[in-house]
Amino acid sequence: MSERAYPTFGVLLVDDEPNWLDALSMSLERNAGITNTMLCEDSRQVMDILARQEVGLVLLDLTMPHLTGQELLRLIAEQHPEIVVIVLSGMNQLETAISCMKLGAFDYYVKTVEEDRLVTGVLRAIRMIELRLENNEVSRRLLADSFEHPDAFSGIISRSKAMRSIFQYSESIARSTQPVLITGESGVGKELVARAIHTLSNRQGPLVCVNVAGLDDTIFADTLFGHVKGAFTGADSTRHGMVEEAAQGTLFLDEIGDLSLLSQVKLLRILQEGEYFPLGSDKPKRLAAKIIVATNQDLQAKMTVGQFRKDLYYRLQTHNVHIPPLRERKEDLPLLLDTFLEDAARDLGKKKPTAPKELAQLLESYIFPGNIRELRSMVYDAVSHHKGGVLSMALFLKAMDKKELPTPIKDAASAGAGNIFTGLDTLPTPEQAYQLLVEEAMKRAKGNQSQAARLLGMSQPALNKRLKRKAKGP
Repeated sequence: MSERAYPTFGVLLVDDEPNWLDALSMSLERNAGITNTMLCEDSRQVMDILARQEVGLVLLDLTMPHLTGQELLRLIAEQHPEIVVIVLSGMNQLETAISCMKLGAFDYYVKTVEEDRLVTGVLRAIRMIELRLENNEVSRRLLADSFEHPDAFSGIISRSKAMRSIFQYSESIARSTQPVLITGESGVGKELVARAIHTLSNRQGPLVCVNVAGLDDTIFADTLFGHVKGAFTGADSTRHGMVEEAAQGTLFLDEIGDLSLLSQVKLLRILQEGEYFPLGSDKPKRLAAKIIVATNQDLQAKMTVGQFRKDLYYRLQTHNVHIPPLRERKEDLPLLLDTFLEDAARDLGKKKPTAPKELAQLLESYIFPGNIRELRSMVYDAVSHHKGGVLSMALFLKAMDKKELPTPIKDAASAGAGNIFTGLDTLPTPEQAYQLLVEEAMKRAKGNQSQAARLLGMSQPALNKRLKRKAKGP
């Protein structure tokens, strides 16, 4: 299977010296993996090529017969202002360079300049064009409020608007060569989103997942970059790293917030330079995989205290997909509950149980610190103990009590050995205490009387009567 051309748009090389064109083309492919190049020896053909082909970048020789580089630069700026132009010259002339920049050139290089500098400049221009195209695509998708491949997200159970926006954004950046940072609490489904982006990227290689938490610097480097035979004691044979295993595909690095500063430097290098060295080798290899990283940590906070490199943070921020916690998308609860009940019943060989109506309200009152993963565990545990009839709520209540007490009660209990009134100088009357309970229940239920009544263990008509009494006053 042939590799995809890189970049997705054409790079036109224009020079009247065919040997220079061939050498430049080979250098770009060898040092930067740039294969989508077109060669032109006659400056008179350039404008026709630009009219017919999808070209994003032109490398333009300055001194040519027929049309000079400056004349072409002026024409390209007038007729194709979206195309980026890098000017190449055989002489280092400051005034000429300034003139070309005024005409709209992105950069100016002398042909005798070091090969690495020229390649780096070309890569910088390509990345700028890619970001511009990606931003246009993001804007188009969000304004259209649609996405073209919903099947890629079939593994993610959601009907929330927030998740729909994430799907649209993920689809628009999926084919980008830039890294993607996925953030969100543990259990929200970061790997599922990474898999969807990989699917949408249409890359020919596999998705390779690596959890980097707990890897020291040496193991991290060996895991990602591999080693050559004899690199260290015990290295009896050459070992390919995960970066190479993911070639033409996607490398997904989970728990990126746990990386040491030294390992962060190694990751930054491969992102910036697009190359890496297997342990024990002095020959670099080119990165041929899309990089997606994920974390449940606040990288900005870690950066502020010096635990995460600023340059790496800003490099990863190019594309950031933030997945909200389950408590911020409660509209997904009924759909998730029904799906997990069905999955659990099928996996356990049981008939799908009927959930009591009160269960939905109970789930809505819970903050789910473990997010979707926690809900799934609750459902599977309840179904595994289910004997028949309506599903029992006992195990859900038990799990919630163990995992997260309501904050005011928890704080008061720890301060007063379980009695929320301990330490108060003046005790409230029973009527005042009861009224405070009602107000707190209504606050947590966001004004929903039925839900507040369930939290208080009373009927909705009784709660309504008390609220009306309070409204009338004493």
